[in-house]
Amino acid sequence: MQALIRTRYGPPEVVQVADLPQPEPAANELLIRVRASAVNTGDWRVRAAAFPGVLAIPGRLMFGILAPRNHRLGTEFAGLVEDTGRQATRFAAGDRVYGMLPSGGATAQYLTIPATDAVAPIPPGLDFEQAAALPFGGLCALAFLKDFGSLKAEQKLLIVGASGGVGAYAVQVGKALGAAVTGVAGPDSQALLKSLGADATIDYRRTTVRDWPEGFDLVFDTVGVLSPRHARGLLRDGGLFLPLNFGLRELGAVLLNPLRSSRIRLAVNEDTAEGLHQISKLVEDGRLRPVIDSRYPMAEAARAHTQVESRHRQGSIVLTVP
Repeated sequence: MQALIRTRYGPPEVVQVADLPQPEPAANELLIRVRASAVNTGDWRVRAAAFPGVLAIPGRLMFGILAPRNHRLGTEFAGLVEDTGRQATRFAAGDRVYGMLPSGGATAQYLTIPATDAVAPIPPGLDFEQAAALPFGGLCALAFLKDFGSLKAEQKLLIVGASGGVGAYAVQVGKALGAAVTGVAGPDSQALLKSLGADATIDYRRTTVRDWPEGFDLVFDTVGVLSPRHARGLLRDGGLFLPLNFGLRELGAVLLNPLRSSRIRLAVNEDTAEGLHQISKLVEDGRLRPVIDSRYPMAEAARAHTQVESRHRQGSIVLTVP
């Protein structure tokens, strides 16, 4: 089978398509014929060992100190169940499924995954490419806003990087939770934010942070451009700052929480089947839709990685698998 790999850390050019043996499902696993995958910021960081801040050392220890321990790439997928192990009774051959494979290897013609892991039926009405665009951004947005941020109806939410692979879903999740959403993005993304339901938008090229509105209950920075000091200045008393990426300055800011009127929380979300089912329910209710910036064939995955690493996109970058 064809699969996306890299044998060393480096720029997008290290990405290549290789011929690998087709996997066999274990007793508790599904064999999935992948029809579409996606490239997200996590894939970029694992490919290049570009782990942010204090995660640099743990990242190398987890994925390989000098070279990647697992050569396989890709974490998001959508496709058809080809076969099931004898204990994997939740699904049957022919089921349309989507999900996350955090260990890597989702961008391939076939993959195996435990049936109890982050895999779920594709919501009705979505094709494989649309489904593959959902897991990373959708699960992240849901966890940070609902679970970590405890966002409530009528609260004021500011999303920085609101048109990206996480931000485009955070706008929709925020609205689904009943919040008043303000999105920050570039000039080319203002119309997209409004189409996703944002109540207000900010063009960061025209308005500096010091001129942004204040009094937010929750500030969610998906790209890592706000310092804790700037974020606290945007929050009301008792408000919360959630940075998706964090380093030493954010760790230091957490220690100051008892001395401040607003808080900062550092968190990393998990990928679960329950989270996917919540995403699917939002899709079925018409409150969440996939946002796809670009589509590439798997053979052009290096171009997709280049676009993701540029940090300028509207939604997800999807790969079609031959």
